[in-house]
Amino acid sequence: MPYSSFLRGPGAVLPALERGDVQLDRRDAEALVMTRAGRYRAALRGTSLASAMLRGLAKNDAGLAARLLAEQLPWLAWMPRAEQQDCLSEILTHLAAGAETGTFEPFARALAKWEHTAEVWADPKLARRLSSELFGDGKAIPRPKARR
Repeated sequence: MPYSSFLRGPGAVLPALERGDVQLDRRDAEALVMTRAGRYRAALRGTSLASAMLRGLAKNDAGLAARLLAEQLPWLAWMPRAEQQDCLSEILTHLAAGAETGTFEPFARALAKWEHTAEVWADPKLARRLSSELFGDGKAIPRPKARR
């Protein structure tokens, strides 16, 4: 619902929280989500439990964990095996930290970063170019002088 509706009369919006979370759409900014504290704590607890189980699985059977993650993230197939393992490790670390703190932005950034890395690997020419040493083709450019 529009954020302005909430500002005009929160009493009209709050009953909707009984049915579920409420997204407040704003014109020039990211939408906000209102939720009840109990629902928020339950989601964090569930995420924490799932994260701990995934970390345990990854420690005890890395191959199975990688296969299960690959089912959810099909773009992993474009990456070399070693990078797949690094991806799994980093994603699970950020997920665990997010579950512990309620801050999932680093997890989302890591997931996006790895997806973009997979997209580079999907293009063999680009992957080869970015994996090789970069050589300049001209003389050095002097450092610009600071303006005051």
